[in-house]
Amino acid sequence: MIILIALAAFATALTLAFLLSRPAFRGQWLDYPNERSLHQRPVPRTGGLAILGSGLTSSFLLTLLVPATHPLLITLPLGLLPLAIISWLDDRQGMAMGWRFLVHFWAAVSLIGVNPVPNALDLPSLPWQLPMEVIHILSVLFVVWMINLYNFMDGMDGFAGGMAVIGFSALAWLGRVDTGFAAVCLSVAAASAGFLVCNFPPARIFLGDIGSTTFGFLAAACSLWGARMELFPLWVSLLVFSPFIMDATVTLIRRLLRGEKVWQAHRSHYYQRLVLLGWGHRRTVLVEYGLMLACAGSALLAVHLPPVGQIALAVIWVLMYGLLMRGVSWLEQRCLAAACQ
Repeated sequence: MIILIALAAFATALTLAFLLSRPAFRGQWLDYPNERSLHQRPVPRTGGLAILGSGLTSSFLLTLLVPATHPLLITLPLGLLPLAIISWLDDRQGMAMGWRFLVHFWAAVSLIGVNPVPNALDLPSLPWQLPMEVIHILSVLFVVWMINLYNFMDGMDGFAGGMAVIGFSALAWLGRVDTGFAAVCLSVAAASAGFLVCNFPPARIFLGDIGSTTFGFLAAACSLWGARMELFPLWVSLLVFSPFIMDATVTLIRRLLRGEKVWQAHRSHYYQRLVLLGWGHRRTVLVEYGLMLACAGSALLAVHLPPVGQIALAVIWVLMYGLLMRGVSWLEQRCLAAACQ
């Protein structure tokens, strides 16, 4: 049953992505290169419509084939619909940051309103008990940040789609005891894979804000729901998506410390810096896929480790990210030194 739903999601996304990427498609709008871009020519940014269309197909099949309506299917449209509308408007004509954040907060509140939040914030082997009011506030901020960081990280061919394929596949496996939850996550992964066929370097189509904000919202929603149902600890899902979380969060903090306007377009994410160093889209994204697979594999391992093992794994990854980020800076210094000679 789950495989059938995933295949339908893949086929729908692939078909729509192919049609939407064709120059003959009259409804397409283009992403023109700007100061943030890594691409050199206009590319359609309608891929998010393929993801949403695939989601409708999956939701219909889930309703028919899953015995009981899963809470995710009832909750997600409350946030996804206004999120898709404001993102569509932003893709087409641009929207003020205030309006976008307002809808992002509404999407988060609509999700938290049906209480998909865990009873404690799980650190590695250490449940952190906090007042529920505080947990709700932190959960809202988490959802809003995931929506935006996924949008920030959607700046390289095949990158956001690859993270979705690997990330949601890992969540589906972690939550496999709940058929409905696993089906939702696997459907998102399959839809991402269908889109990725047309988005892998050199990309013929981009996600656009519709697709990237949808992925970010779904990543946050599935992480919170999985933790709430005790399918896996919340920190494990953060490890799964840590290639995006760490890059976006550290880059934001660095820009804040330098006094930069964080809402302005830039090319200072670590993945962007690698592309600008001459690695190119394909090499950079393949290396990032390796990092994503390592994080997903570590997450699958983490749920079977004793407390000491979980803490050790978390520490190892913190150190690993520090080394990786330092490595990018070292490559930049080496390139600069070579250019000056």
